Amino acid sequence: MAVNTSADGNQAVDAGRLPEGMGGLAKGLAIIEAFSPHRTRMTVSEAALASATSRASARRCLLTLTELGYLEFDGKYFRPQPRLLALSAAYSGARSLPQIAQPFLAAARDELHESISLAVLDRDAALFVARAEAERLVTTGIAVGTRIDLYCSATGRVLLSPWSDERLSAYLDRAKIEARTRHSLVRKTALRDAVRGARAQGYAFTDQELEIGLRSVAIPVADSRGAVVAAMSASASTARVSLQQMVKSFVPVLRANADGLGRAL
Repeated sequence: MAVNTSADGNQAVDAGRLPEGMGGLAKGLAIIEAFSPHRTRMTVSEAALASATSRASARRCLLTLTELGYLEFDGKYFRPQPRLLALSAAYSGARSLPQIAQPFLAAARDELHESISLAVLDRDAALFVARAEAERLVTTGIAVGTRIDLYCSATGRVLLSPWSDERLSAYLDRAKIEARTRHSLVRKTALRDAVRGARAQGYAFTDQELEIGLRSVAIPVADSRGAVVAAMSASASTARVSLQQMVKSFVPVLRANADGLGRAL
């Protein structure tokens, strides 16, 4: 088996010397390995150079990985998605993000007496991967595995907040925006302002936009490089908590635990 060295010193397998049917796999793995903490996004040309493959091969691999959910594509750059974590976890046996997060979610729940959730970006949705449930007769309907559109939830707006204005506009153009309640934001300018507000304030909230009688607030979870990897959120009945109280009391508790989770990562 031959090994080539790319322009930046990375090694890449010579797929042409592999048994039939394995060349595509080798190229895909070379693309995945080209991503790093110092290279968190790549164009087709950059991926081809970094993985020592042709531009056409790199493009096919990138698009396949995007279709499978390992990458996302904003029209120019490809970026890794949380599904890639499963590949490293399968080898290392390391604790998964939900396992690491659970003590922090439980701590926030015990202090606020409300259910606390953790979600990650999954294409154009927020995917809930962990939850600490409060003892309530009526629940919010959020469970592990639930997916919610980014534009209409506090969690989604937090996950959108690091995006550039161009990337955000591209998302809003392709999103199928629908009102869930009479309070829902549906105009693109209003949604853009809500995401920018989350970026500036460090939190996002929704007030009966998803469900009448329900308020939510979310905080970003950032890793050691400052990249937003998840959103921690709390939801409460409007009968129990005012929006002002949620911002004043919930945000500091969520922020402390989100920061703790970020350090643990």
